[in-house]
Amino acid sequence: MGIEQAIAPYIIITPAHNEEAFIKKTIQAMINQTVRPVKWIVVNDNSTDRTREIVEQYAEQHDFLSLLNLSRVTGRNFGNKVRAFNYGLNEAQLYDYQYIGNLDADISLEKDYFEKILYEFDRESNLGIAGGMVSTRIGDKFVSQDVSLDSVAGAVQLFRRECFEQIGGYLALPLGGIDAAAEIMARMKGWKTRTFPELSVLEYRRTGTATAQPLASRVKEGQRFQSLGYSFLFLCLRSMYRLMDRPRVVGSAATIYGYLKGAIKGDSIALPLDVVRYLRSEQRGKLVRLLSYSKKD
Repeated sequence: MGIEQAIAPYIIITPAHNEEAFIKKTIQAMINQTVRPVKWIVVNDNSTDRTREIVEQYAEQHDFLSLLNLSRVTGRNFGNKVRAFNYGLNEAQLYDYQYIGNLDADISLEKDYFEKILYEFDRESNLGIAGGMVSTRIGDKFVSQDVSLDSVAGAVQLFRRECFEQIGGYLALPLGGIDAAAEIMARMKGWKTRTFPELSVLEYRRTGTATAQPLASRVKEGQRFQSLGYSFLFLCLRSMYRLMDRPRVVGSAATIYGYLKGAIKGDSIALPLDVVRYLRSEQRGKLVRLLSYSKKD
């Protein structure tokens, strides 16, 4: 209890749609945290399985866990996740907190995960979004997502409250990418975003595969990058770097195909023009640094 009092309060929101297969792992991980949140709000997003019953059982035993039930038209889409998160956000306003974050319902964490993340926020006042390195279960193995250290996986994004409010929270984007949009806007406003690779996170289902096969998910990924305003050159180089991600080679090709499909169709870019300009400026900087490094070698 002494540790919890010494660390700034935080709130976690978990949108959960048909998560009975994994949510017990997430609940147990949160119960075991050395520093628990002021409130963990699980939003049962119109689940048709046992998600509600499972969360209710644990909520009766643990005061820090709260369950909200949200009804809507059946089906999965990224807009639903934002609506569910914002539904939980309304409840969060009843509490005093300095940090707020999303935690997916198919995640497990080390018991001191949040204690260590909050310590990093305390060390660096300009840190706006932080999280651990996610490893996703593919087959019978967990494979690291190996994200850039200035990016944070949406499954575990924790925000400093001022940062979250300054960017306007999560945007309901038609093709997803709400986590990417949040961190792009945070960096544009001068906040640092950081993944701490020493903090291990296990994800039991690859993002985007709940209703789609891996190859189809990669096509959608390409469409999402196009909708966020990614530079095509940057996307191609990123796809080359990810050639060995499953499905190997064809997955990267599918991502590029998805991007071109969206561009040729003339799909609109979902982010404001100033955010897209900032993103492409960031990407040009990364490409220049990569080329400069290559020339030195």
